[in-house]
Amino acid sequence: MSYQNEDHRREFLIKVLGMGLLAAGGSAGLLQPALGLGDIPAKLPPGRSIYKLKGQVTVDGARADIQTSVTANSRIKTGADSRIIFAVGTDAFILRSNSELQLKGSGFLIQGMRMLTGKLLSVFGKREKPHQIQTLTATIGIRGTGIYVESEQDQSYVCTCYGHTVIQANDDSNERREVISKHHDEPLYVLPASAGKLIRPAPFINHTDVELALIEELVGRTTPFAFSSDSYESPRKRSY
Repeated sequence: MSYQNEDHRREFLIKVLGMGLLAAGGSAGLLQPALGLGDIPAKLPPGRSIYKLKGQVTVDGARADIQTSVTANSRIKTGADSRIIFAVGTDAFILRSNSELQLKGSGFLIQGMRMLTGKLLSVFGKREKPHQIQTLTATIGIRGTGIYVESEQDQSYVCTCYGHTVIQANDDSNERREVISKHHDEPLYVLPASAGKLIRPAPFINHTDVELALIEELVGRTTPFAFSSDSYESPRKRSY
């Protein structure tokens, strides 16, 4: 990406945040006021894990604040109308309301994750070895990528926003799908055994390119796709 294009993308991201296109719902809903308008997205300074949080958020069982450290073994939980935007090492996340996430790793290198419930947008730095995200119905093998996951009792939603994933149904190891995506190319639902066909096509829902750009900024990277005036338009459905 040229310096000119990178500057344009960054200026656009700052403009979107500053326009107040942050409220949930409707065609203007993007990131929620929880992101705040005072902070320009940038790489988090050393020693800081959390960019923004709102509402009831706990890390390792304790109420979190902006100074709370999140490690590769932390358990993060959000309540109703709550969310947290944070980074661990070269990985960054938006964990939405009513969600619970267990990280598994060493120090600040995440080696695996369990999405116990809820909704998570993630971007990962490149690794020598792949690692996994486990939901209630799916196991997702990933390297450096951007991915959005929703974990519910009766299904998981998985959008490989960009990068390479291998998605497998927990109830049948033969049910798997390899996805190589440039830009939200193949969202999928992964269902339990009682549902018949376990991996099915899904629509693009509940996450945006602006959110991906924001969390990539927190770890000093940019999205691999071009950033345009369409990038802040909301998907058909959003749910925090």
